[in-house]
Formats: sequence, C-alpha cells, structure tokens
Amino acid sequence: MSLSRVIYDPFSEFDRLFDEAFNARTGGGTNGNRQVAERDNAPKSMRPRMDVHEDAQSNTVLATFELPGLKKEDVNIDVHNNMLTVSGESKLSSERDENGYAVRERRYGKFSRSIPLPQGIKGEDIKASLENGVLSVTFPKTTPEQAPKKIAIN
Repeated sequence: MSLSRVIYDPFSEFDRLFDEAFNARTGGGTNGNRQVAERDNAPKSMRPRMDVHEDAQSNTVLATFELPGLKKEDVNIDVHNNMLTVSGESKLSSERDENGYAVRERRYGKFSRSIPLPQGIKGEDIKASLENGVLSVTFPKTTPEQAPKKIAIN
C-alpha cells in the first residue's frame, strides 16, 4: 500500500502575482526576459522562495533564496543578458520507521529563479553565500560609472 500526500501551497498564487508585477515593472515582457520567464514555470514545490531587499545606505540589493537541505555544489548562479539566474537540482531523500510503518520521503527535481540586474553590473560585483539553507546574493544597485552626471550648458 502506498500513501501519497499532496501539499497545498496557499502562497503559490501570491508568488505568481508578485512575479507578474515584478516582471511588468522591470520590463519582463521583452524577448530576453521571456525566455527566462519560461524556465521559471517549474512546479511550485521545486520553485525556491525568494526575497529581494534594497539597502539605500550601502546602495546594494540583497536577494535571498530558500534552499533547504542543499549544498553549494547543488546550486548554480549565472549572469547572462543582465539576468541573475539561480538554478540547481534537489536530490533529497529520507527514510524512517514510524509506528511500525516505513516512511520514505523524496524530493527530486530541478529549479530555477531569475531576477533582472541593473545595467553594468560585473560578475566580480556579485557576492554569494549559502548558510543553513539560505542563499544570499548581494550586488550594487548601480555602479559609479552609471550614476547620473550633471552636464553644464555652455
């Protein structure tokens, strides 16, 4: 006999609405971003939660991704066409005996999340760390050469 458990995620609709609003605000409808959006259509159970915070004092953006149980070897961070993509593969399984029953839980699958980067961000400007299942990626909002410059009229 096999027991199957379906996990309902009440926040999946909220995530979809947030992603649509975020893409609309950052130009997610352009051809370059549409390809990334298509890759983000992973099943909701394999789509890690993401938070993005701006720090005005240090002029940085911090993106955090929930990746419980994953090691840094299981996660890839790529930058292409001003898009930061965090992807990887989850291969978690556990077995235990509970009240005379063998309980086996498995979570396999690939995931991918993408966010747009400001123009001019270089790979060396991006810092990442993975600690206790939380991936933190930090990058500057704008680079000094992108800062607006005042031009005097002669």
